[in-house]
Amino acid sequence: MRVLARHAFRRASLGGTCARAFSAYPHAVVLPKDSNQALGIGQYAIDFINGKYGETVDDKVWERIEMFHTDSVMCGVSALAMKTNAPTVLRNEALTYKDSNGATVFGSGEKVSPEKAVLANASAVREWDSNGTVFGYNPSIPGHTAGEFGHNDFYPVVVAAAQVTGSIDGKKALRAMIASDEIRGRLAEVFSLKSYKIDHVVHGAIASAAVYGALLGATPEQIESAIGMAVAHYIPFRAIRAGRDLSDSKGSSAAISTEAAVLSMRRAMAGFAGPKDIFRNPESIFRFFEPTTGSTASNKDIIDITLGNKQRWGPGDAPFNLVLSHSGSDFAVMGMHFKLGLYEHQSAGALQGVVNAVLGNPDLLSAGPAGVKGIEITAYEPAYGIIGDPAKKDPQTRQSADHSMAFIVSRMLLKAFKTDAASLSDNNAAWKLLMLSPYDYGHEALWDKDTREMMQKISFKHGGPEFDAKYPDGIPTAMDISLESGKTISSGLVMYPSGHARDTAADLKGILHHKAELLGGIAIEKEELAGFHSRLVNMIDASAGDMQGIYTFDYNKLVSHPPIDG
Repeated sequence: MRVLARHAFRRASLGGTCARAFSAYPHAVVLPKDSNQALGIGQYAIDFINGKYGETVDDKVWERIEMFHTDSVMCGVSALAMKTNAPTVLRNEALTYKDSNGATVFGSGEKVSPEKAVLANASAVREWDSNGTVFGYNPSIPGHTAGEFGHNDFYPVVVAAAQVTGSIDGKKALRAMIASDEIRGRLAEVFSLKSYKIDHVVHGAIASAAVYGALLGATPEQIESAIGMAVAHYIPFRAIRAGRDLSDSKGSSAAISTEAAVLSMRRAMAGFAGPKDIFRNPESIFRFFEPTTGSTASNKDIIDITLGNKQRWGPGDAPFNLVLSHSGSDFAVMGMHFKLGLYEHQSAGALQGVVNAVLGNPDLLSAGPAGVKGIEITAYEPAYGIIGDPAKKDPQTRQSADHSMAFIVSRMLLKAFKTDAASLSDNNAAWKLLMLSPYDYGHEALWDKDTREMMQKISFKHGGPEFDAKYPDGIPTAMDISLESGKTISSGLVMYPSGHARDTAADLKGILHHKAELLGGIAIEKEELAGFHSRLVNMIDASAGDMQGIYTFDYNKLVSHPPIDG
């Protein structure tokens, strides 16, 4: 990992954290690897959220955070309406923890313990795997290309804090959401949890503890203590993702970790002292897996590092510097990606391939499913080895179907065959009309005969070093569809599919509005939905009082659906 040049910074006072303002990053706080970064994160959260740097955040950042938050809420309420298991169980659990000074779950005005409200709401937001995604890749900052992914599951933490305090308005809440994504997103750029079989939600838990504490008036030392507890006590391994058919633990991992983070923050504010300086702690995950003294992790021989590296005890740097923006437009949220429907994020390039193939190719649409001879998808690692695994052509559950590229591509292509060709006029129209909804993963869709037949026509090819090198900057994918007529239709190389942070062609607002109507309409009657959606879109203007009911709607009037999973 490259190190930021020492001559590039000047020292700045930050309560003993040795935070430094690097001349190369005047818009940011830099927490060097030889500083107490947990304390520094706490101070950053307090300073940024409370407006120390003034009105220096670009308008497009405010717009982007509103879009991600609104999108996440629509994902959550539709998951509840379709009676998905984990969100329903955890919402019911939360409602048993009454707390007049707490926060609310989706669709209720009754307050419960804040960590339980966060647990329920974050679980609902995450259930469809359809909210925002980060790839942890920012080559403009040395050392910020670790490539850890993650999702925008953590906004309920901010809303819970606003409801607990009663003094946080919508603009401050959005600022806190920017801070949460900044901390989580930058950690994803410097430390790859997945490399050590740790679930990516740890970075979100750290951010959640910091932001919740800052909003409730915690000191930097109390936030440091809470981050120490979250990391020392609550590390989820990727065992929750193992196997063909995934459990509720996978979709609720962020929610459970964030529940622990909020509880840790509450304990720290009550006087409990957690581990200090956790990023430089030699037995914490950071120096444990990426030692900065003694043996190195260059050969990734974790057994040797663990058993043979007796020198990693004692003083040592953290494995990384951390750059946290406070002004301008270069915030982590600006590098995060939208999902334009329900699909695993690594399949976005293949779905754009479907759109590209459909547009301007009447021969494909007129051929119909029977006219498709074969589909070859060329992809990168990790997509090729994970969601392109041939074993995933036989998904048995909704959770496994949405991690099967063969299933996802088949559902979108079959939708195209059923859509009037004239209406597929351009990229934006195609994404709206072919958007994958919860119904595309329900029990009926899972066992649909045409879908199963189309999946068997799909084969995968690894693009090799050429494709691998382009990820995570993009999502390099190519698709060739061979017709029984002998014609082959090619998508061309897709790097930045619609919804990707580096794509500039798609009408994101228009497509996301369609997604909000699609998912929101699954849950809430049209008349009430308009007001609910408007409150979210205009949250920047919400008063502190308005924030008390930002997630409220008449749960008893949810649109009725049978359980999606049968």
